Amino acid sequence: MIEYQNLNEPVYLKVKEMIVSGELKQGEKIVQEKIAEALGVSRTPLMKALLALENEYLVESIPRRGMYVRSLGQKEIFDIYVCREALEGMAARLLAQSSDKTTVKELRDCFTPFLSEEKIDIDVYSKADEKFHSLLIKLTGNAPLDKIYFFGNIHEKVISRGLIRPPEETLNEHIRIIDAIEKGNADQAEKFAREHIEKSRILLLNQ
Repeated sequence: MIEYQNLNEPVYLKVKEMIVSGELKQGEKIVQEKIAEALGVSRTPLMKALLALENEYLVESIPRRGMYVRSLGQKEIFDIYVCREALEGMAARLLAQSSDKTTVKELRDCFTPFLSEEKIDIDVYSKADEKFHSLLIKLTGNAPLDKIYFFGNIHEKVISRGLIRPPEETLNEHIRIIDAIEKGNADQAEKFAREHIEKSRILLLNQ
């Protein structure tokens, strides 16, 4: 049960978490009475949360049927990767131009534990991968870029599909992006970041 005085934000965060985690599945009808009862809130803050999530492309309202968790088709997932390629490429370029050692360390720390492992734990690596791509945007300190990424909800839509490619393929790609950022090579950083996303996009297309 949620016990905040201002319920709008915590209800929004909780319902969003339910969608991202798969507790509320794509295409599932959102039974507002049931969710409101489970969270211990009234319908008003829940409806405000759902409207916010609709703006983030996570929920859709179907006339005369109600609210549903949005189902993402193959084309939509593909389009999301096109957006990621552009945004994360730009982020890598900005980070390379900033030449911040703290930023490089934060990014490198995501993957350092895996460099000496013969067999990588997929679940642990998946979380590190998620953190890296989130940091890539946030560490730019570019508020408009961060907001575009956040309000488009790009990353959270994609991670619900899990890893597209195994760590054996992507670990060195991540390190190469970080190395380019550390060297201050903006062209290479953007190129490597774009190629990293593009490979997954092409794999999805071929599937």
